[in-house]
Amino acid sequence: MNFTRWSARLPGTQRRAAARDDRSSVPAARAEYARTEGTPAQPDDAAQAPSGTATGEGLPGPALDDLSAREILGRLPAPVALLHGPDHRVAYVNDAYEAAFGPRPSGVPAAEAMPELDRLSVLPLLDQVLRSGTPRTVKSRRTAEGGSYTVTCTPIAGEDGVLVYAADVTDHAEAAERLRTSERRHRETAVTLQRSLLPQELEQPDDLRIAATYQPGGTDAAVGGDWYDVITLGAGRTALVIGDVMGRGVRAAAVMGQLRTAVRAYARLDLPPHEVIQLLDVLAAEIDASQIATCVYAVHDPNEGQLVYASAGHLPILVRDEDGTVHRAADPTGPPLGTGGWVHTSGTIALPPGSTAVLYTDGLVERRSEDIDEGVASLARALSGAKGSPQVVCDRLIRSLGVTAEHDDDVAVLVVQHPARTGADAELFHNAALDLLGGIEAAPRARAFATGVLTSWRFPVELRDLGVLATSELVANSLQHGSPPMRLGLRRTDRRLIIEVTDGDDHLPRRRQAEPADEAGRGISIIASIATSWGSRRTPGGGKAVWCEFALPQ
Repeated sequence: MNFTRWSARLPGTQRRAAARDDRSSVPAARAEYARTEGTPAQPDDAAQAPSGTATGEGLPGPALDDLSAREILGRLPAPVALLHGPDHRVAYVNDAYEAAFGPRPSGVPAAEAMPELDRLSVLPLLDQVLRSGTPRTVKSRRTAEGGSYTVTCTPIAGEDGVLVYAADVTDHAEAAERLRTSERRHRETAVTLQRSLLPQELEQPDDLRIAATYQPGGTDAAVGGDWYDVITLGAGRTALVIGDVMGRGVRAAAVMGQLRTAVRAYARLDLPPHEVIQLLDVLAAEIDASQIATCVYAVHDPNEGQLVYASAGHLPILVRDEDGTVHRAADPTGPPLGTGGWVHTSGTIALPPGSTAVLYTDGLVERRSEDIDEGVASLARALSGAKGSPQVVCDRLIRSLGVTAEHDDDVAVLVVQHPARTGADAELFHNAALDLLGGIEAAPRARAFATGVLTSWRFPVELRDLGVLATSELVANSLQHGSPPMRLGLRRTDRRLIIEVTDGDDHLPRRRQAEPADEAGRGISIIASIATSWGSRRTPGGGKAVWCEFALPQ
């Protein structure tokens, strides 16, 4: 192998060769070097000093022109190999190559003599380099010896050969792996925190069927603050919540957990949706003013057949009718939580028997390549044809919108179905109501009405008697502390009996300890002691509702 010819083609040697053409000797080149550095030129006898000796302070050692290609490659600290011919026979390996991979016999094809090139995925590139005349690089591949190398294969013009240059990047690869491990652990911590803060098991109201799905972003995406919740409010009413904290990582998940806990606390006050959102708005600013969040809070009342909702910058609720028609919840929608200065209001959307509502976060519908309204429209089309159980609808929507394990954003979906009941199933759900005009005859009329209704519903005698007693105490409380109009409502589901009395006064009752001499003040205590649960709330048109529930024997 002619190393002299090869050295003329090594990177950097062309410049020195051109300099040799302009200046006929090495001494002339050194004189030029001294002149550019601002030092006096040496006498002629110094300029004629043998190659490889220092002729003045700061002058270099042997020039590249004075070294053969073998000497140059041999001095490189990186492994270098020269391969020749179409079968890539070993022409030369330098000392660094032998130190890294061991001696290699000359004249033997690389496929036989250099197994490390196969492990580094270099062998398939050699033919490509020869054919195209273009260098190829394989980045950061690990060898059996445990090191990592980036290998560049460069064609040698006119010699039918390839120069293989391997850079040891073991330290860099190990640092990158440590970083990836740290990021993976950080993400796993955030995902664990996120999932632990979400409901481990959704509450299932009597009148609704509910399923939810949460999918964190792919491995390259930090975990966000998406959340959802289902809260039974009593008297058959259910609160549905979905939200999204605008941020990533553990901090966003922690803020999400605080907001979700606050929503559950505010929901127990049984406030209208817009008042819950108003309270959350103030709380979000106190938690972290830099963390903006969106949220929808909706309440379903089976007696009204609709969702009453309030939205803080969140995407609209979609409702699919039994015939496949999809409706989109209209305004009102206020700004995200934490922005302040906005008075939120509530809106309504019908949720009749046989319909399905979908609440979701932006990860389901937002794509970089299209407007978010197009994503919502795509979701509406997917929902129009989605049938089956709530969990089946969840899965179909996820697939239809192209969400995979590598999706670049968190996705939360909450599907709520109001089933249309027929046959024997419908016999388990009944409603009865009586308007009370007031006066001394109201309580006896209410007791008689409750007795007849509960008897027709074939309740056991003990449960019927408890129901009549609870009706009497609720009506008596309303007659004493409320105002017209008054109404008694009885409702049974497959799991419970609900008794509710409404009146026109908005003063909510509270349980108190009556003194022995008191003639009143024991009604709510009696209700609390005999019923499974009880509560009260203000009604939208003014006034209040006081209710209690009895669990039915299974």
